Amino acid sequence: MRTRRPTRWESQPVSVRVRLAAAWTSLMLLYAYVDILNFFTPGVVAEILDGRVFEFSLSETFSTGALALMSVPILMITLSTTLPAPVNRVVNLVVALLYVPVTVFNVVGESWLYFYGLGVAVELVLLALVVRWAWTWPRTVPTATVPERADVRTPQQA
Repeated sequence: MRTRRPTRWESQPVSVRVRLAAAWTSLMLLYAYVDILNFFTPGVVAEILDGRVFEFSLSETFSTGALALMSVPILMITLSTTLPAPVNRVVNLVVALLYVPVTVFNVVGESWLYFYGLGVAVELVLLALVVRWAWTWPRTVPTATVPERADVRTPQQA
């Protein structure tokens, strides 16, 4: 009788580009989910109907600014997979570091500290991962020039 050997799962390496895009996607889903759940916080919908969000008056300027602010991390999902590596690395570092204070601002003045605190904590972890992966982006070492196959002679041809 044959004994079966346990199968081991093979871990495929995931490229830095995919990891960065996944982190930005997770961040944006978290931003959206926290905002959606925020509508269930008592008084929030009433404030929106009164034309206020936090300390800001609802206007086209406010909405355009909010859209512009959130468009950057949304675009980072695509940019992380398409920009050349050196540019990609710098853009991810800069944008992630700039979004740390934006993320922390989201918890300022909120009454549901556990809810927003958890959201901000997870968002900061995701931004830290972006910074870490961009900072430690692997570099390739230039290899010696490999001669073309036609230039290589076998011992019989020499």
